[in-house]
Amino acid sequence: MLARFMPQVEIVERISDHVLEPAHAAYYSAPPGQYLRLFMQARKDFLSIWRRGDYRERVSQIQLLGRQVVLVNSPDVIRDILVKRRDNYERKSPQMRRALEYLLGDGLFISDGPTWRQRRALVSDIVHKDRVPAFSPIIEQTALEMAHRWQRIPDRTTIDVLPEMAALTAEIISRSVFGRELGDASTTEVSDSFTQYQSLVDSTNPGYFLGFDEGLPMVRTPALKRAVRRLHRVVDRIVEDHLAGRGSHNSMMELLIRRQKRNPELGLDAVALRNEAATIFMAGHETTAATLTWAWYLLARAPWVERAVHDEIARVCGDRAPTLEDLPNLHWCQAVIDETLRLYPPVPILARQNREADEIGDIRVPRGSLILIVPWLLHRTESLFEAPHEFRPERFMDGRKPAPYSYIPFASGPRVCPGQHFGLTEAVLCLAILAQRFRLVLPPEQKVVPQCRLTLRPRDGLPATLVHRPPVHASAASGATPREKTQGMDVPAGSCPFSA
Repeated sequence: MLARFMPQVEIVERISDHVLEPAHAAYYSAPPGQYLRLFMQARKDFLSIWRRGDYRERVSQIQLLGRQVVLVNSPDVIRDILVKRRDNYERKSPQMRRALEYLLGDGLFISDGPTWRQRRALVSDIVHKDRVPAFSPIIEQTALEMAHRWQRIPDRTTIDVLPEMAALTAEIISRSVFGRELGDASTTEVSDSFTQYQSLVDSTNPGYFLGFDEGLPMVRTPALKRAVRRLHRVVDRIVEDHLAGRGSHNSMMELLIRRQKRNPELGLDAVALRNEAATIFMAGHETTAATLTWAWYLLARAPWVERAVHDEIARVCGDRAPTLEDLPNLHWCQAVIDETLRLYPPVPILARQNREADEIGDIRVPRGSLILIVPWLLHRTESLFEAPHEFRPERFMDGRKPAPYSYIPFASGPRVCPGQHFGLTEAVLCLAILAQRFRLVLPPEQKVVPQCRLTLRPRDGLPATLVHRPPVHASAASGATPREKTQGMDVPAGSCPFSA
């Protein structure tokens, strides 16, 4: 009956010798005004409801079941909302709050008001960029352990990249937050639980559109309860160990507990500690795992970029493993991650609810409206990025930066992701360490479908062939940069990532 409201979405992917337009949904083409159909399609996949006209700078609105929804795709207006008028737009949307409250409680990601301001200052200090070097040995060691495990897998074996990256980032964040290894069983339990939670949760919350300003609580199905119980069981056990003095003195959790002891007014009891630990864990594990998975997909589809990455790692590191000190010289690795975050932002929708009536552009916005800032659209807007659907890491090289508020993979303003420096460092280091030793190959006919639930993942994972690379010694790598190596080559202007 409802099938006609939820048509299959065509996935676009175009590849030529030096141009890659990676997988994205074709433009939505249903006749205007069919809002029930649009709503049902959004419940299935939020990336598949955008028309060609939505990929341009503008502010627009629709009425959906009596609610005003405002779509903001203008950097200047985004700055107004996230920075200049932030007090009116501090609240996450009812959809996001309801979707995550069962899992995260009053954790930083969905709290607001005094609780948010207090926890924000606390967590921001703990994951501040100045603390990242202290945690980099954990990132390096955990990535090397995965490399050694992959080395034992026979050459040209098929693996699913998404759970592999999820296991890697879960172990890194566990050792950083909790100061201990999760172990294979608990790592799998946490990753599987969050994957199941994403698949079960309804992030559209129809109750909001039916007149309930706060939306309606999620229906807690037995499967959803099991997923949350499994995840909480792992985190609770570790929190209890820390409270009993059995935790690592160098972990983020221990820092939280020390702050609570010095400032009892923080009110960080065992449940609040679990909520913040689960929030940091989810943000640090899930988003980086998705980013790394998409980066492998893009490298597999763009061999000219993959070669540049391999050459750079060989030139900078030779046969030793990349480390934090190498990051300033790993320009291609950094640019690949930056461009991956542009094309596949791990949180592709930033939804807010205004506290008071306001005007956005020339649109009158009643109190409690749904305000959507969609990095998926913003990052693919033609007036902001040349050839916006194409994979071009060089747009982030040689000092080039996107215009302010046109590139917001970590949000912006006071609610910018406090762990962005940790996440970027983790992603670049893991990519460099693994790409030094391995390639991942996709069959040309393999269709990769992006799907937005709470985060942006490949819908069916990313099965790929693991190929072992031969060792490369420093003496084997030329001193010339990839850009110098391509001088004089006949390549399409502006298409090859090596072009000026």
